[in-house]
Amino acid sequence: MRATFLGKDPESQEGQSPTLFATDRTDRATYIAQGWKVTDPQALADVGPVPDHETLIEIPEGVLKFYAKRYLQEGEDR
Repeated sequence: MRATFLGKDPESQEGQSPTLFATDRTDRATYIAQGWKVTDPQALADVGPVPDHETLIEIPEGVLKFYAKRYLQEGEDR
């Protein structure tokens, strides 16, 4: 699997950049999000149990705009 950079939080400082990547999987569309690991006890309690092979991350809304932009561009190509 390969990952293609879509964009990073423009407000982040160097080395602290929530980022979104698209993968080239052929069986389904997936994305890789780099963000801040969620450690807040209340947020973790609200979400509930997380399997050992998964983690929760927090990313700014601005980073999700890169997904929306890509999604809209692909829709135009259809």
